[in-house]
Amino acid sequence: MQAGTLSTFLKRGAIWGFIVLELIFFTVAGEFLSLSETAFMDAGNMLLLFKQSAPIGIIAMGMTIVMINGNIDLSVGAIYALCAVVLLDSMTWPMLAGLGDAAIPLAWALALLTGVALGALNGLIVWKTGVDAFIVTLGSMLGYRGLVFMYNGEQPTSHLNWTLVDFAEAQFLGLHTATWFLLVVTAAIWFLMNKTVHGRNAYAIGDNREAAVNAGIRVGPHMMINFMIIGFLAALSAVVFYSESGSVNPNDGELYELWVITAVVLGGTKLTGGAGSIVSTFGGVVAIQLLRKGLAHIGADTSTVNLVIGLILIAVLFLDRQLNVKGKEELKI
Repeated sequence: MQAGTLSTFLKRGAIWGFIVLELIFFTVAGEFLSLSETAFMDAGNMLLLFKQSAPIGIIAMGMTIVMINGNIDLSVGAIYALCAVVLLDSMTWPMLAGLGDAAIPLAWALALLTGVALGALNGLIVWKTGVDAFIVTLGSMLGYRGLVFMYNGEQPTSHLNWTLVDFAEAQFLGLHTATWFLLVVTAAIWFLMNKTVHGRNAYAIGDNREAAVNAGIRVGPHMMINFMIIGFLAALSAVVFYSESGSVNPNDGELYELWVITAVVLGGTKLTGGAGSIVSTFGGVVAIQLLRKGLAHIGADTSTVNLVIGLILIAVLFLDRQLNVKGKEELKI
């Protein structure tokens, strides 16, 4: 096996092995520890798992692009919440309220445009100032979250539209609407990253930014586009979820950035950029949701769930580092 091939196989294949182990463990443990009479691998339970994975999963696809590019976005949770507020509140505006259900596509468009604009602002600042994306998006996370609290006087924003609820709760071929959105987004981003020049440039920039510049790639505009994509996907995630929920609290979406980054890293994407897989990120999203659902199934509380996932993330980062060091040593031989 060529140098680096083993480490690549382990990174991209390990997540699916981990998922299989999760399914086996929680199925067996559930027989003895669960208070529920429903089996963990019940078909309805698994379909619900995919639906519950959608909010994090849709954003994770955008985060994968940004991290492959060598950047990171800590503001996605705040963008998610702010776009949800725009979605629900806009349908109560006088100019839209009188349109009835015809206001729905306009409200969706406003929310999605808000996400794109906020992502563009992040990308523009990173591009024009040269400040690290971690610092820029940390600041925008606080700023955008402040806008969420200011928007409606720190009160929940609510508007329940039954047409939206029916759409969000609908099922096609046994899969919920949210699951279909996750699958379509995953397929679209996979195509972008594997079949287009933009995707190839993302890997090139993340692997060696200086070499990408010398090769004629316009790094600044490229990064800005990726931040716009993740802003759009954070807004789309909010649109899908709050179409059914109908109420958003100012604290909604907090820690989403950490859940998303954890899913992407579990899928094998390097924090330093240049390597990652959309399909493996999908596996990372499923793995996290399986952990959350499985631990709840056997009676674990939220603090235990966070502790377990935190420990697993540390272990994955340590393994990633060891594989990278081993790969470099093999190349020197």
